[in-house]
Amino acid sequence: MKRFKGIAFGGIRQKVFNLVIVTILLTVAVFIAVIVYQYGQLSGLVKKTNESQKQSITAISEEMMAGILETNVTQSTQMEAYIAADVFGDAERVVKIVADYTGKLFSDPDSYPVREVYLPDKAMDGKISVQLLTEEGIDLTDPDVKSKLGLIGNLSDLMTAVYADSNVDSCYCALPEGVMLLVDNHSGTKFDKDGNLVPIPVRERLWYTGAVESGKLGYTDVTTDIFTGEVSIMCSLPVYCDGELVAVIGADLFLNDVSETVYNMAQRGSFICIVNQNGHVIFSPRKEGIFRVVHESELENNPESVQRDLRETDNKELSQFVRDSLAENTELRLVEADGQQYYMAGAPIRHIGWAVLSLVPKSYADQPSVFMVARFNEIQNDAVNDFSSGMKSARLTFFVLIGIVAAIVITAAVFVSTRIVKPLAAITKRVQSLGGDNLQFKMEDEYRTGDEIQVLAESFAMLSGKTLEYIDQVKKVTAEKERIGAELSLATRIQADMLPNVYPAFPERNEFDIYASMDPAKEVGGDFYDYFLVDRDHLCVFIADVSGKGVPAALFMMASKIILANYAKMGKSPAQILHDTNNAICANNREEMFVTVWLGILEISTGKLLAANAGHEYPVIKRPEGGFEILKDKHGLVIGGMDNANYKEYEIQMEPGSKLFLYTDGVPEATLEEKELFGMDRMLDALNELPDASPKETLDNVRRVVDSFVRDSEQFDDLTMMCIEYKGKNS
Repeated sequence: MKRFKGIAFGGIRQKVFNLVIVTILLTVAVFIAVIVYQYGQLSGLVKKTNESQKQSITAISEEMMAGILETNVTQSTQMEAYIAADVFGDAERVVKIVADYTGKLFSDPDSYPVREVYLPDKAMDGKISVQLLTEEGIDLTDPDVKSKLGLIGNLSDLMTAVYADSNVDSCYCALPEGVMLLVDNHSGTKFDKDGNLVPIPVRERLWYTGAVESGKLGYTDVTTDIFTGEVSIMCSLPVYCDGELVAVIGADLFLNDVSETVYNMAQRGSFICIVNQNGHVIFSPRKEGIFRVVHESELENNPESVQRDLRETDNKELSQFVRDSLAENTELRLVEADGQQYYMAGAPIRHIGWAVLSLVPKSYADQPSVFMVARFNEIQNDAVNDFSSGMKSARLTFFVLIGIVAAIVITAAVFVSTRIVKPLAAITKRVQSLGGDNLQFKMEDEYRTGDEIQVLAESFAMLSGKTLEYIDQVKKVTAEKERIGAELSLATRIQADMLPNVYPAFPERNEFDIYASMDPAKEVGGDFYDYFLVDRDHLCVFIADVSGKGVPAALFMMASKIILANYAKMGKSPAQILHDTNNAICANNREEMFVTVWLGILEISTGKLLAANAGHEYPVIKRPEGGFEILKDKHGLVIGGMDNANYKEYEIQMEPGSKLFLYTDGVPEATLEEKELFGMDRMLDALNELPDASPKETLDNVRRVVDSFVRDSEQFDDLTMMCIEYKGKNS
């Protein structure tokens, strides 16, 4: 033992001192190693937990969206199928009633009188009438033909009664001799433009051949009605007597409402389509892909064209889904088709054996999940940054304290190490238990250590709280989105009901004919039109285009329409109507919106049309024996532009056979994706394709040409048209 200035070195004191120093150093080293190990474990656990929470968020979001789609899509699909089944059931009932009575006629022909039947009469157009139609070259004086016609003439009263009491558009009885007895209310369509009766190839029609081949009640594919050109389907049933075919009974159903419903329901990639009993798509808004419609007329004109049977495709899941939908209501399924995944639901249509299919892109349903995961990543990054900052500060504090701890006894070091390790273990255990519906991490007294452990616990608590808040926020946003969608759908129907949409508009007046249409670019639009009789000899018509689109334009449109109509019904002149309407709108127009208007009042007895134009498109006029041409009239200031604006009137003399075509800028400005406009020249060419067509046919043809031009390009503006044909007082 050595001494230096009274201090002993070596011996027991030295050993104790050395032992304490070594113990402290070893303790510090072990403590540091434990901290490093726990930090590594905790970092790995945090990463694993974050991935687990991401998966949980995605699963919850997808499950929630799937539940919403399961409820809404399946119920909507089943409702559409129920409505369609009711329509087809009516046609089936009519056919069976007439077929039953026909069988009785041919079973005992001597018990029934001879009833005369007549060829179609143009004068009966618009009225229910019984008509005799024949194939070309049929001799109606042939005794056998004449005898059978006299027998089925007894069906006249029954067919008239069931036609009037049902939703069918015609019913008929066809004989193997090439003649048929038909009941409808459009006898005028049986004549060509020269007034000659058109022969009908009765035994070549698909409803006739299909019934003869099957020997039972059946339906044709969707086709075009030979008389009216309307999209239709035929239900037919053969009638046998003593094993011999004596007649085929049929009924037509026009499917314009079904087609319109299918097209109107397509939005954001979602759509519905209808397949028939052969697995053929017969109604669909799609122009390309596996759900495209291949019409029967296309197959007749192009035998090489193939109509796909969706029950038998290389896509086994899709084929099974279609087969199941034709048999029963299906649950929501995730099926891949045309290169993307869809949530699909189906429901069969009773009576006819068709099915309604609803398809919603999975990408659309996954949007809330993608948005929520992105938001979670932001929250996670913020928490990691806070944690890293806290750990840097804690490490600095820790190493400073190490120098102080070196002077403290081993028990203090053990106490400190125990105090650090214990809450870390508790946090680890709690974090590992998180998952599923249990995502909340709460702060407890055990974690409140005042150092980086507490920072870590607070970071977990903050991340957990924000995650739960965000899940609740997504649920609320989804519910609000559904509410807004429902209200916009209702607004669309209300706006459509505000405009005249029942045709013929004035069935009791034959001096003129009028037809109009409006297709908004969004759920609701700013275009509008109206027509009404101011008195027995004056017809007021106007068409207008409000600045802007969407809900604001729709509200401004309703106010403008009501004001225009009210002033017009007071018997004012066109210029005075526009002047008063402009002042009324300018009086309270804080949003500085405006509307272009063309307004005219037709004196029906003379054909004199007095008109005024408030900044609207030029009208298009067709004189008798001439073509459509632009009428460059005088323009006034737009309505809502400036108080007390004056408007000039001008007169158009409408001769019998004259037509007036009115439109908004959505027609000439319809645009291709290449930014090419439809233009006035194409519009005039479309009008002059059918110069003698009715107003409805004129508008349909213009819309067809516009659609063919723009193809799949998005509609950027409302598309509104009106056509008036003046026929004269003695029409």
